[in-house]
Amino acid sequence: MSLSPSPRPSRGPRRRSLFASAAGAAGAALLVGCTGGSDSGESGDGPSDAERARARAARDSAELAARYAAVIAAHPGLAERLGPLRDGVVRHAEAFGGVRASSPAASGPASAASPSVSARAAGPGGDSGDSSDSGVVPADEKGALALLAGAERKLADRRARALLDVPGELARLLASVAAAGAAHVFLLTEG
Repeated sequence: MSLSPSPRPSRGPRRRSLFASAAGAAGAALLVGCTGGSDSGESGDGPSDAERARARAARDSAELAARYAAVIAAHPGLAERLGPLRDGVVRHAEAFGGVRASSPAASGPASAASPSVSARAAGPGGDSGDSSDSGVVPADEKGALALLAGAERKLADRRARALLDVPGELARLLASVAAAGAAHVFLLTEG
């Protein structure tokens, strides 16, 4: 008996691989959390490194939320789809100690499309110099979604790499938020 290929075209990551990578990141966080790191602040340079990592994570999430807001402002038709994702990113920034920004999705699509919101937003890691970090929202919705998916993917990857350098509790938080970012990538590309 031969297996026939799936009639569904193969594009993008499969759900199973996304969840496996998220589980791997969570597993790494658990291992890091059990390796004797201390969150108590007793070591000389540990807390300052952890605080810097936490501040960067909060800043990156706030910048990503601004990018979501810019896409929603440029493409009001996407507000219903992107609003919950943006709200999640805002909650991530808060979890890292960031300040809550007002959510344009909270008061509906009409306010999200207000002309006072610029169609330009700084994205996380904007110092890499590639065109996806230029901050300009593409004119087409598909391009705008790809821009957000790329920003989410880059940030989730960077957070997963940072797991080994931070103490247990922060590593668990980073792993959780990286997994949520991977889920956002899936929703932006497949959903």
